[in-house]
Amino acid sequence: MRATVSLDDYRAKIGSEVGVSDWVLVDQARIDAFAEVTGDHQFIHVDPVLAAQTPFGTTIAHGYLTLSLCSVFGYQAMPSLEGVKMGVNYGLNKVRFMAPVKSGKRVRGRFNLLAVEQRPDKGWQSTVAVVVEIEGETKPALAAEWLTLVYL
Repeated sequence: MRATVSLDDYRAKIGSEVGVSDWVLVDQARIDAFAEVTGDHQFIHVDPVLAAQTPFGTTIAHGYLTLSLCSVFGYQAMPSLEGVKMGVNYGLNKVRFMAPVKSGKRVRGRFNLLAVEQRPDKGWQSTVAVVVEIEGETKPALAAEWLTLVYL
């Protein structure tokens, strides 16, 4: 179950790891579904025969598919704040796609809280470093700074 913490306890975690998600399988069915939704049918994602001829040797997940999984990872790994009425994505400061996620691999998110600041509209903005790890590999799939807003 997702932990719920006070704002003060959450802010005390600045500079530290606040959670690691469960592993999520990125199989060809998930990749194909993402291609269908986004219209991105590049062969490296959806054609196993052609993709086998590339340096990757197989199909790979779209970078934006991997990035989109950060929402589920965050929900699993990040604590919830007491009294939250609403939370929203605010954006990303930077994203780097560092290694491809090959079809059939599992990935997870690791989160470090960098900052928590009150905004003039009384919302609280968090800046969180997220690294998406690929099971069994040393290089992560991506690293990003994710911004979220909550209103208490």
